[in-house]
Amino acid sequence: MHRFVLVCALLAAAIAIAPAAHSQNYRSEYKLSTVLPSSYPWGKAGERWAELVKEKTHGRINIKMYPGMSLVGGDQTKEFSALRQGVIDLAIGSTINWSPQVRQLNLFSLPFLMPDYKAIDALTKGEIGREIFGILEKAGVVPLAWGENGFRELSNSKGVVASPADMKGKKFRVVGSPIFIDTFTALGANPTQMSFADAQPALSTGAVDGQENPLSVFVAAKMWTLNQKFLTLWGYTADPLIFVVNKEVWESWTPADREAVRQAAVEAGAENVVAARKGIAGADMEVLKQIEAQGVTVTRPKPDQLKAFQAASKPVYDKWAAQIGLDLVKTAETSIAKR
Repeated sequence: MHRFVLVCALLAAAIAIAPAAHSQNYRSEYKLSTVLPSSYPWGKAGERWAELVKEKTHGRINIKMYPGMSLVGGDQTKEFSALRQGVIDLAIGSTINWSPQVRQLNLFSLPFLMPDYKAIDALTKGEIGREIFGILEKAGVVPLAWGENGFRELSNSKGVVASPADMKGKKFRVVGSPIFIDTFTALGANPTQMSFADAQPALSTGAVDGQENPLSVFVAAKMWTLNQKFLTLWGYTADPLIFVVNKEVWESWTPADREAVRQAAVEAGAENVVAARKGIAGADMEVLKQIEAQGVTVTRPKPDQLKAFQAASKPVYDKWAAQIGLDLVKTAETSIAKR
């Protein structure tokens, strides 16, 4: 009996010290990359993820956020490669920024694929979301949860845009993905790729006329102070975010800590979606009221006007659907139709 009690005591002691012993092999800090700082919903999601991870792992995993693409010299399109190489440990990344390395992510940038928030949810929470996660896993990273940057709306300094003809000749800053160049060119505009950091002074000086971004970014960056006095709510594309961990880092953690990090990502992602839609979706239009109060002219294209944008960009849709994968695009279209 005495021997049995002794064995049980030794086993209990071993179990008790196991997490502490394993945590000694953990790094003192893990690097989390985001494009935007905590003054934006995107960056706030990073802060929240780090906070939840620390709480759920009892301090064994400590994450420091590095906003502004500071880990890759400000180049958003290099983030995914740096994540796979181990320069970055964790990231909350944009499907747009990672699309040069993972072509299927261009799905979310197909012009006018997603007509509303239910369409975004139908993709990220359904078969497409699972399939995209499988593709990312094969690419060498560990995807954990979805977040959201939001529908990308159009603004400019020159005048109201309610048709493709209104875009002719205007110079717009677009993100670093070729599909955006194709889309804006098809609509008659003059697109220019540059980082968000470079875009702000370019808008201020008039070097570029306009830009496209979610409304949460428009407000946080106070775009009306950068000559962006005309806003078009066309919802031509959306930008889901993905919470991801470097594969080697993931495998260095205990199964229990992996699950804690996953659950923290799911919670932070859900909170992020709520924050990204606050004041924009449904009956809550507070964000739009704030924008209009700054003297910004807000245009909501009518259905027939939207059809003109769709028709002009249809060749781009078809070209990129073939590159993304027709089966994947068809599944997305079916999921949206069933929403």
